[in-house]
Amino acid sequence: MDNNISKTELLYTKSKPLDHLTIFDGIMLMIEQQAQAVTDVKKAHKQIENAINKIVKQLTVNQNSRLIYVGAGTSGRIGVQDGVELFPTFNWPEERLDFIIAGGKKALLNAVENAEDNIYNAKKIVNDKTINSKDIIIGLAASGNTPFTCKVLEECFNRGALTIAISNNPKGKLLNYGKIKITLDTKEEIIAGSTRLKAGTAQKICLNIISSMVMTKLGRVRNGYMNAMVPTNRKLRKRQEFIQNKLLK
Repeated sequence: MDNNISKTELLYTKSKPLDHLTIFDGIMLMIEQQAQAVTDVKKAHKQIENAINKIVKQLTVNQNSRLIYVGAGTSGRIGVQDGVELFPTFNWPEERLDFIIAGGKKALLNAVENAEDNIYNAKKIVNDKTINSKDIIIGLAASGNTPFTCKVLEECFNRGALTIAISNNPKGKLLNYGKIKITLDTKEEIIAGSTRLKAGTAQKICLNIISSMVMTKLGRVRNGYMNAMVPTNRKLRKRQEFIQNKLLK
């Protein structure tokens, strides 16, 4: 194997190729692989705990600290999926949340040509957003080597920000720029290179844990309820009323 190729790009060979399986066997294999993603996250629990502790401390000490998610392609979309929930779920201030996505908002719905290779744009965005030592940057890359994401994290690291590098490749360059390094070693995919599968699942679980525990330790969860949620529709207004009644007892 070429040492420069991440295992996330390789084919899973412990079964027949997916297109050689029956639908039933394909389903079972995919379920098995998704379950493996949970195990891979569990192996990184100490790194994740360290990240949570450092993030909580940073957000508590600096009332202007921002949580900023960084990524390209699937990893960028997973970061956005986690971050956008922080306001309605925990009433996290929108001005203390941001995203740096290769290709910008357009890339959330479309593949933007060469966006993940554009390191010059990465440097410009970091400068435009005036990222500083108070900010927290969470960078995700399945291969660990995405040029855009690596450059953003490098620039933020050099500015003294608290950088969290999440890579599915233990040898990913991204880890060089993380003050806290989290490795989710998910290895090969059953559709070679399709990191929207096991690698993406592991990333989403990891972010769920980090953001939920951070918000909980900041007091935005009480007795297991979302005591700071923002009711943006009728269903959520009913939920808020239910929660308030529970917490008053």
